This record gives sequence, C-alpha cells and structure tokens, in this order.
Amino acid sequence: MTVRIYVRASTKDQDAERALGSLKEFASTIHSATVEYVENESGTKLDRPVLNKLLADAENGDTLLVESVDRLSRLKQEEFEVLKGRIKEKGLKLVVADLPTTHVLLNTDDTITSSILNLVNNLLIDLLATMARLDNEKRIERIKQGLERSGYKPSGKKANTEKHERIKQLNKKGLTKEEIANAVSCGIATVYRVLKNDKIVSITKI
Repeated sequence: MTVRIYVRASTKDQDAERALGSLKEFASTIHSATVEYVENESGTKLDRPVLNKLLADAENGDTLLVESVDRLSRLKQEEFEVLKGRIKEKGLKLVVADLPTTHVLLNTDDTITSSILNLVNNLLIDLLATMARLDNEKRIERIKQGLERSGYKPSGKKANTEKHERIKQLNKKGLTKEEIANAVSCGIATVYRVLKNDKIVSITKI
C-alpha cells in the first residue's frame, strides 16, 4: 500500500507546502511508502493537473491523505460526487488528518467496524465538503456585490456544447475516459463530469 499525500493551496501566494511537513510526519506512522503531490489550484476546480496525476497513479488499496476536506474540495455537489466516484473507482482509502474517525480505517481489519466507520466518514466528509462549498459561495457573493457596487459586470463562461457532444459520441464508441480526454483535448475530470450529467439526463427522460 502506498500513502499518496495531496496538498493544495488556492494561489501561488499561499504556500501549498505549509501542511506537507505535518502530513509526512502523520504518514510515517503508517509504515508505508509515500508519494507527495503538491499543487496551487482552486478547490473549486474539478480538473486539477496534480490531482489528476495522483488518481492516475493510484492503485487499489492505496491511501489518499489530505490535511482537511476543504483542501481536497470546495466543489459544487454534483462535481464532488464525480470526484468521490473517481476516488472510489481507484479503490483509494480517503484519510483526512483533521478527521480522526478516518484514521481508524488504517488499523482495522474488522469488516463490520470498517463498514460502520465508512458510513460515518462518508456522512462527515459530505457535511464538511458542503460547508467548504458554502463558505466559498459566500466569499464569491461578497466579491460579486463589491464588483456590482463598482459597476463591473463580468461575463459568464458558456459550456462548450460541441466538445461535450464529441465526448458522448466517443464514449458510445467504447473509448476509455483517458482516450476521450486526449482525443477531445480536455481534462479527464471534464469527461467524467459530462458523462455523469448525460447519465442523469437520460434517467430523467425514462
């Protein structure tokens, strides 16, 4: 098993390495090989280069170690579901340094105990992710209000519908998500998000 340490800060003005020392110390108690992944990206972005690399490198049974839930995600709910799906798909154990209930999973072989703790942890992680998202949305709203008072009106970013359709077509042809991302020249997280949204739309039409 490999412990994959993920450290993130929002901008280059914030030192993403700040938490690395304490996480390395925490990881040393697990007595496993460790790999460090450090990046400066917003937690509101699903498509993060270093996080994508971590997920690509990960193997079943590895541990994803983060300082706190908001260091992993400030995503909208539907995007956080995509990220959780990718973590689950890779068979990663998510351990959050400031969430002690996740630590226990590293040292228990009791299937019943693990199942109960997984349920508790999933609820707590979802709650903390929601709080991180709401905190971010409040901050964005304050910024918008400031911009409105100054008379500035930013234009919204429109979805690339042509690219989204291409992703769906290639998926129907049986290409892997990595192959689709390369063919369409987009991040793999975008592929996951588009296909997940397409699946939801299909279900609602039944």
